[in-house]
Amino acid sequence: MKRDLYDRLLAWKSSPRRKPLLLQGARQSGKTFLLNEFGRSEYERVVYCNFEEDPALGRLFDSDLDPDRVMADLATYTGRAIRPEVDLVILDEIQTSNAALGSLKYLQEHAGGYHIAAAGSLLGIKLSSPGSFPVGKVNFLYLHPMTFLEFLDAMGESRYRVLLEETTDLRPLNEAFHRRLIDLLRIYHFIGGMPEAVKVFAESREADAAREVHHEIIKSYVLDFAKHAPTSDIPKLTLIWESIPKHLARENRRFVFSAVKKGARAREYENALIWLEDAGLIHRALAVETSRHPLAHYADRSSFKAYALDVGLLGAMARVPARLMAQGERLFNEYEGAFVESYVAQQLTAVDHPLFYWRSKGGKAELDFLCELEDRIVPLEVKAGLNPKSKSLRSYDQQYSPDLLVRTNLLNLKKDGKICNIPLYAVPLLKQIISGQEPTEDASWS
Repeated sequence: MKRDLYDRLLAWKSSPRRKPLLLQGARQSGKTFLLNEFGRSEYERVVYCNFEEDPALGRLFDSDLDPDRVMADLATYTGRAIRPEVDLVILDEIQTSNAALGSLKYLQEHAGGYHIAAAGSLLGIKLSSPGSFPVGKVNFLYLHPMTFLEFLDAMGESRYRVLLEETTDLRPLNEAFHRRLIDLLRIYHFIGGMPEAVKVFAESREADAAREVHHEIIKSYVLDFAKHAPTSDIPKLTLIWESIPKHLARENRRFVFSAVKKGARAREYENALIWLEDAGLIHRALAVETSRHPLAHYADRSSFKAYALDVGLLGAMARVPARLMAQGERLFNEYEGAFVESYVAQQLTAVDHPLFYWRSKGGKAELDFLCELEDRIVPLEVKAGLNPKSKSLRSYDQQYSPDLLVRTNLLNLKKDGKICNIPLYAVPLLKQIISGQEPTEDASWS
């Protein structure tokens, strides 16, 4: 269960300004399960409607959108009276019905006593269309794949999540705990955070069974291309999606359209790339050459890296074999460390950090991520192994002299001057750990 998101659902339920809830997220990220579990725990009854399973459901919204009529027709359709304040109405895969999506505006304005939660796997695409939805009429939440901390809960290792969440400084963890967390991180790099894959592995401890789930999820994404994307974009979507592992295996990871298909140009493929981004299947990290607030203002949208939404799915696309889980640090180093960098991107995205990376003017140095943490821009260098050498971090330090520098790798928590070493397993808690660090003048380049 997503603790943080569940708490936000509780806050939504009790809010005097409650609006219909719109839960976004990629297909198979657990939206339906989360809403149903929330409904069963916090309401007397759940009224569940799925527009994809029953297209006829959408016809209930084809006439006027009077809230009283809509709720009465839904009650007739489900055969259950819908009671304000005590029942939760779930409208799943609502993006398949424009009229139902539009009805949320009127339900918010005239039927505030009803608790209505809508969800959809392709809502990002629907909502990106001009005039597709009245802004300000719903409460938005986004569901990402499970973070490493949530994975610990699912694996019955919650004590390690508690240990990490109680960490507020850079004192090293007990070495036995550190080694166990590295072992669990190795498993996460293969299994990833898609809920069904995690569930299958947690119950069976069979990596191949989880990999089968990965392939089924990937097939469902490809089917979505054919079913929901513009016909002219379908071949482009497939080519871009299948090229993600190849791009991340490149030395600088930068996405190049000509690597998707020989002779491909950005203007021909940009719409397909945006479709994948709006569907939540990829995340872009934009290049910046100036480390200054706000980073988005200085970002070069034509220069970026594209990460898959989940490191487990990335491994399935790259056909990484399960036996690597048992081969020490090899899995972290596979694809020139691409999985480690993808893992970090996944963890940062899950805690609402926009993705940026720094490159020096002239491109001689490049740093994996820049994170805006309140009034700080924190440089973050990612390493796949135990090597603490940080050439790009040094180059960034020489140019900007920040009060803190951060590197993440397989080493324990440690601080050398203003260099903060955060182990990969603690990346989801980057903000918490860094916020307690006092500025230091000098870097220790050991």
